[in-house]
Amino acid sequence: MFFKKLAATALFMGAGLVHAFSPQAGTWVVTSELDGKPGRGFGIDVQNTTLVMQMYAYENSGQSTFYLVVGDVVDNKVTAPLTKYTGGRYFGSGARSGAAAGSPGNVSIRFTSGTTGFITFPNEGEVAISRFNFGYGAVADSLRGFWTFNSIGSEGLQSDLVELSKNLGATANGNGLMSNTNQLFGCEHQVRGSMAGTVLCVKISSGGQLLRSYALVYSVNEGEGYSQASATSAQQVLQVRRLTTPQGVGTGLVYKESELGAGNSPLLHHIEQISNFGLPQ
Repeated sequence: MFFKKLAATALFMGAGLVHAFSPQAGTWVVTSELDGKPGRGFGIDVQNTTLVMQMYAYENSGQSTFYLVVGDVVDNKVTAPLTKYTGGRYFGSGARSGAAAGSPGNVSIRFTSGTTGFITFPNEGEVAISRFNFGYGAVADSLRGFWTFNSIGSEGLQSDLVELSKNLGATANGNGLMSNTNQLFGCEHQVRGSMAGTVLCVKISSGGQLLRSYALVYSVNEGEGYSQASATSAQQVLQVRRLTTPQGVGTGLVYKESELGAGNSPLLHHIEQISNFGLPQ
């Protein structure tokens, strides 16, 4: 089935798209060092094929310092010098220019997805790194807000703009189904079963018929996955984008409240059915 295949292939990338990603810009951390206490970390931004990494770390004396890395990403890998700088502007100073002050060696990074990878620092072994997601936990309310869903494939471009605003309660394998106001589109984090770790979404008709299903992985404001109209239809590659935060005002679109109650919502039914049994034949 479609969604079982999704879980078995790293959740969101097909064979033809394994290399079709760019590291997500933002704060990254050494995954094993993330303990809630002050430590080292780095900001990564990749534009075209150029990577810029700013790292904050410490000297062996305990003094804090920072490094800059600039390198070219080839086949999701980059190796470049960690360059230290001194003598720049400090708080309250006038104009001052920093100067390169040597390098402890090269840093090597290989990205395994847009939000994960491995890094090798000078005098250290390779360790896992990940995009630091500090604002959105895998909970129902993190899905609240406006989203766009764009999938493309043999069916052409399929697009949806939705505002997820109502919590209909948890399904058997999820932790809270967030729907739009008319309960015709909803998404839920799957925390149990074969799809655990994904977000499962469904779109239904006003008569309760399943129109399209989506399975995706997202980080902060961007997501990827697949969509499918039925078990026998072609898969569509899916790109998802958050347009507002849970506290955002929105884009002015107004959805009429549905008369459906949370207890008898077809969205709940379809989410549970697909999560447990896959798409209907």
